[in-house]
Amino acid sequence: MIRLDKDEALWIATIDRPDKANSLTAEMLVTLCEIAEAAQTGARALILTGSGKVFSAGADLDAAKAGLAVSPLWERLSGAIVRHPGLTICALNGTVAGGAMGMALACDLRISVPGAKVFYPVMKLGFLPQPSDPARLAELVGPARAKMILMAGQKIPVEEAQTWGLIDRIVDSDLIGTALSLTEDTIGADPAHARAIKGLIGQR
Repeated sequence: MIRLDKDEALWIATIDRPDKANSLTAEMLVTLCEIAEAAQTGARALILTGSGKVFSAGADLDAAKAGLAVSPLWERLSGAIVRHPGLTICALNGTVAGGAMGMALACDLRISVPGAKVFYPVMKLGFLPQPSDPARLAELVGPARAKMILMAGQKIPVEEAQTWGLIDRIVDSDLIGTALSLTEDTIGADPAHARAIKGLIGQR
């Protein structure tokens, strides 16, 4: 349910469970963790996306009730994405919700199709967000807007999220093609050069 397409420089990981809104099981999360960790030395760029009309609804409901909602796997995944020395892109093929927001927040860039929404209903569900997510969210959108998502439970259209700085580009067509084009300079550069520039900008 996680599909990986890769060559020597670029890896594309696709959440492929569209019949369940790409909700994530523990097994799927482990696979994503392993991909993100291996990509640190195996790929100059990593793209995360989904199949169907939803990027991910977060934890599978049954798995969440069994403890996945508070699993350290979410933090392991976002940490591995953040540590990638090249360019990471979250290509949102649709709405992103819950713990899956951590993947998007950890990426260097976030692009999206029109009409999608971002939300993280931890307050309503009685869970705490993953430890690194609130600070990453606040860094992108500011503390008040982070509270709008995490405490007020608002579902933010990506068109509004773009004005906040949470979404970097809205793509009307060829989402993956756009993501690929954004990786070209990084893939074509010496990996040490890309790593140095990313370090100068500052990793979260």
